[in-house]
Amino acid sequence: MLHAIMKLSVFFIAMAFVAPWFDITSHSAETVSYRKLTLTEYRNRMKAGWIGQIVGVSWGGPTEFKWQDKIIPEDKMPVWKPQMINDAFGQDDLYVEMTFLRTLEQYGLDVSIRQAGIDFANTRYPLWCANNAGRTNLRKGIAPPDSSHPKFNRCPNDIDYQIEADYSGLIAPGIPQAAVDLGEKFGRLMNYGDGMYAGQFVGAMYAAAFFENQPAKIVETALAAIPAECQYAEMVRDVLAWYKAAPNDWQKGWEKCQEKYRRNPEYQKASNGGIDCKINGAYVLLGLLYGKGDPDQTILISCRSGMDSDCNPSTAAGVLFTAIGFAELPERFRTGLDQDRKFSHTEYNFPGLITVCEKLARQIVTRYGGHIEQLPGGEEVFVIPVQSPKPSPLELSWAPGPIADSRFTPEEMARITVGNTPEKVKDALAKFAPGWQIENCGPDMDPGLREEWQGRKNVFVSHPLDPQTGCVLSRTINVPGGQTTQLRLIVGHDPQGDFDLIVRVAGEERLRTPVSARTATDGHWLPVTVDLTPFAGKTVKVELVNEPTGWAYEAAYWAEIAIESR
Repeated sequence: MLHAIMKLSVFFIAMAFVAPWFDITSHSAETVSYRKLTLTEYRNRMKAGWIGQIVGVSWGGPTEFKWQDKIIPEDKMPVWKPQMINDAFGQDDLYVEMTFLRTLEQYGLDVSIRQAGIDFANTRYPLWCANNAGRTNLRKGIAPPDSSHPKFNRCPNDIDYQIEADYSGLIAPGIPQAAVDLGEKFGRLMNYGDGMYAGQFVGAMYAAAFFENQPAKIVETALAAIPAECQYAEMVRDVLAWYKAAPNDWQKGWEKCQEKYRRNPEYQKASNGGIDCKINGAYVLLGLLYGKGDPDQTILISCRSGMDSDCNPSTAAGVLFTAIGFAELPERFRTGLDQDRKFSHTEYNFPGLITVCEKLARQIVTRYGGHIEQLPGGEEVFVIPVQSPKPSPLELSWAPGPIADSRFTPEEMARITVGNTPEKVKDALAKFAPGWQIENCGPDMDPGLREEWQGRKNVFVSHPLDPQTGCVLSRTINVPGGQTTQLRLIVGHDPQGDFDLIVRVAGEERLRTPVSARTATDGHWLPVTVDLTPFAGKTVKVELVNEPTGWAYEAAYWAEIAIESR
């Protein structure tokens, strides 16, 4: 089928002549070959790439992470219905990458990685894994590139940038270097090593798909965009070889992926299990290769491989649909999309998304040494230099290089207006203890109000943000003179865990004690009293810290927070 999809408006011209070559940082003269892509055909393929993502994630959505290390049975797969195309507007592998598009739209291709980090920090959508760790670090003041460094991020090789790098190729037709460079700017916010290379590879596949119609060739071409020595590149070479050895048995290829990239400890280093980029990237390639250009089979194979079984077919379908073009897609994938509805947490509906991608593609084509011509009839044409990408330097998440010691300035921190504590938790604390504030409350163990817990009613639950950052409840008070003032707490620990309680007054530590089965005096509860009388006549900030110790069930359960003077 794919041999017939190339349109007359896409054509290749090999022109050998001495011409100026511009990359993002240098200017030198060398022989360059160019390829041409009409603007009409660029739009056709770019639009198809977004539709592929939408279809893939919508079709696979009901199966996500329900089959881990298992092939989804054929009879358990959803049946595609055209109305399902509108199920993708709230999907994170779409709205996160649109954040990056918005940053590029507002600040241009020269936007700094620090501005990209500030924009990402200010997003309010839910995140998981590397995305969540990176954003948490940014909000804490750890600026990129350190926000993704394994010293601060326990998920450097997770799938995150792989599932949100599609934009980087869709705005860079035939320009894989742009996908590499954009990965260094946006992938660095949350991923490191293989985790970042995974996204650069995906972006390079999209870039290749504007001019290449054979899935195996697309994959081989994109390999040049990442370090040959990295484990992700090794995985790509393996899947290609396994496909060529048995091109009609995808389940045999799946088993080989499991054996090496799930069961071999050498390939689990710095891995977060089933969300690792290598195994999920392998499932993307299984669909692309063994699907042999068939849209349905490409999606079904990537999805049935399991794990992140909505994001993987989304990536596979996005690349394939780009190679096919929107006009050539089966009608069941081309109709029914709500053109007015905006994608969650973004400024874009589908027409707006297409418009911003074209705007950025024009900038990238000219930035990377190309130009735009106009045919006699008025049709615009991208004239794009053929280039060999320069991969990012090799880095290993399990043996990382030194940190950059990068921190946001006070002025930059003032521009980060969204904290790490969910609004619902702030609201819950306001009901439980009016006047108290909370910061650095992590999402684990569902913080907020409980009607009852361990025999006490109306209990507020907090949790540390991460293994290094305690959750802080604070309030500024006036300590009256001539009276005795005490802070009275009743705080509990989870039956399976413990934490340290720290009380600071005016920045001075007044109490530090474990809250655990060993120290609790009333079941799982520990009554605590701290004398505030030494601060009489002063205005002071009182801080209660739910400090992590072993990162296991470290929620704090607050039954009483009271300040009394008499």
